[in-house]
Amino acid sequence: MDEGSGSGFALSREEHRDVKNKSPPRAAVLHEVVRHTGEEELKRSFASLAWSSLAAGLTMGFSFLARGALQSQLAGVSAGHLIDSLGYTFGFLAVITARQQLFTENTLTAVLPLMTQPGWSSLVRLLRLWSVVLVGNLLGVSVFAFGLLHLRQFDARTGHAFLDIGRELMRNTPFEMFSKGVLAGWIIAMMVWMLAASEHSRLAIIVICTYLIAIGGFTHIIVGSAEAMYLVFAHEISFATAVLHFGLPTLLGNVVGGSLIFGLISHAQVRSDSNEEAGSSPESADSKATPKNSAIPRN
Repeated sequence: MDEGSGSGFALSREEHRDVKNKSPPRAAVLHEVVRHTGEEELKRSFASLAWSSLAAGLTMGFSFLARGALQSQLAGVSAGHLIDSLGYTFGFLAVITARQQLFTENTLTAVLPLMTQPGWSSLVRLLRLWSVVLVGNLLGVSVFAFGLLHLRQFDARTGHAFLDIGRELMRNTPFEMFSKGVLAGWIIAMMVWMLAASEHSRLAIIVICTYLIAIGGFTHIIVGSAEAMYLVFAHEISFATAVLHFGLPTLLGNVVGGSLIFGLISHAQVRSDSNEEAGSSPESADSKATPKNSAIPRN
């Protein structure tokens, strides 16, 4: 038995079922998946957040390490930057698959609950999460950078590669740190959204999105802090320069890109779709068709 599909083709019930099963999830579904994740993170205890964020910071240092190690081996190779940038993705892969707390992920996941139910209590919960995770991440990458410099596990050529990566970062002006940070925060938020929609391509999504950050030279507050703190510990820049020239502009850019641009637009899209569906529902149509003061015949 065939059924009309409304497109000029006759489909069976089984084929209609296949269409529904293969259709991508609605934006509202993705919104709720990400929001639910944010709610779970907001409920975590201080100790749980602190240890998880510290572990994430230590792990993110491997993005810096892997990129520097590859860069030292590819010196003089044409398009070597495109290859060593693959190392940048390693820390993200480890942190995200291990479900550790990464600040730039939380610029989307933890913000959607606040956008859904605005209020002072929601804002306080968000600021608590952000502060604990950011401090834990920054402490972790700082410890990693200190160990990377002083444990001397690599040869001089690799050490110079680490310095070159940090120097390249610090060539950006504060405004470039901010503007590139906006794009990095935006990309991370898109990655979180895509991960919610995908079941079988998670690794590819993480690699592609973070690889784009690396080859674009976009600034990420956590990985970039490992690079900047390496220069601080090597006495190439002051701690104040790392904070004021890199840290604050990049942090603001990541938050703007992840929360105020992608998060706000995505939430507005879902809210608009929900309002349109509510306005076109049969109940709404019946209420519009029947005047409030009209007499309704009774049985």
